[in-house]
Amino acid sequence: MKIHEYQAKKILAQFGVPIPRGEVASNPYEVYEIAARLGGTVVVKAQIHAGGRGKGGGVKLAVNPAEAEEIARKMFGMTLVTHQTGPEGRTVRKVLVEEGLKIKKEFYLGIVIDRATQRPVVMASPAGGMDIEKVAAETPHLIFKEYIDPALGYQAFNGKKLAFALGLKGELFGPATKILAALYRAFEATDASLVEINPFLLTEGGKLYALDAKLNIDDNGLFRHKDVVDLRDFHEEDELEIRASRYGINYIRLDGNIGCMVNGAGLAMATMDIIKLTGGNPANFLDVGGGASAEQIKNAFQILLADRKVKVVLINIFGGIMRCDIVASGVVEAARAISATVPMVIRLEGTNVEQGQEILRNSGLKFTVADGMKDAAEKAVALAR
Repeated sequence: MKIHEYQAKKILAQFGVPIPRGEVASNPYEVYEIAARLGGTVVVKAQIHAGGRGKGGGVKLAVNPAEAEEIARKMFGMTLVTHQTGPEGRTVRKVLVEEGLKIKKEFYLGIVIDRATQRPVVMASPAGGMDIEKVAAETPHLIFKEYIDPALGYQAFNGKKLAFALGLKGELFGPATKILAALYRAFEATDASLVEINPFLLTEGGKLYALDAKLNIDDNGLFRHKDVVDLRDFHEEDELEIRASRYGINYIRLDGNIGCMVNGAGLAMATMDIIKLTGGNPANFLDVGGGASAEQIKNAFQILLADRKVKVVLINIFGGIMRCDIVASGVVEAARAISATVPMVIRLEGTNVEQGQEILRNSGLKFTVADGMKDAAEKAVALAR
């Protein structure tokens, strides 16, 4: 689950991460009042769940409250397009108004789960303010990492090594190590999958601040954080992904035109891969899980067909825990309920596969039955064209 910058900063501040003075606003009049309270130069920052806002015109400086209000009038309601939003962009509904700070140096701080080592990794770089992916690709030697043993937890020496690597010595050394420790406490306590401060700022006055903040929470840990669940902004999420989450279906919309319904994340990834290898483009990742009911299959099918870009549906099911006849019944019921007109390619294998195929044959609906994954992908790509 993603949250906004202003929400992430509020959480990080509770753990001792210093943030600039600022408030969130929902209209230009509030922006004026906040800017007046802060005094001096302020920064008006569009609040959407995407990076690259500054390049897209979503971060502006204002020298007085009147200018801040005028900037906000243009920013509210705008469609902000960045490299992370896609061409459709996101509508700006809230802005964060913060005090302007005199910048001396920008750094990068981040924490993620490293899948290879199965450990959290704390990253720091002197190349702050840049996309960390670009830094990793072009100047990887500028990214310093500390892997945290979950059995031991974060240790003081981890922060000291990173502070030294960033050149934060002397009077800055103590504050830097405390901020790194606070950042890790926040990461661990919130069940986060990612914490990122970019840029982590050193002012001309010798103070360190989290000038920007990103915090993603692991959905599997949300039952422990009811207060964080309340921060969810449905405006920032795909409508079909919201519907899928209500049914307990793992669904992510993509840019292709071949809708995929698969049971099991590994098989779903393999299905998307073979579609690409065959020359097609998957419209989604959809995993109905190993024990889905006919009703859940129906819900998944309706979500697939609600995407207008879908030209053909590929159903790839291995009946291990979930029986093929249940899948077939759910597909037939859903196709009849919503009068599906798009072509459907179905590949069933496993428990009760004969009964499942019999249900499909006797349904009176036009299904293309495939023999194996490669055959299913080739048929789906041909129909999509």
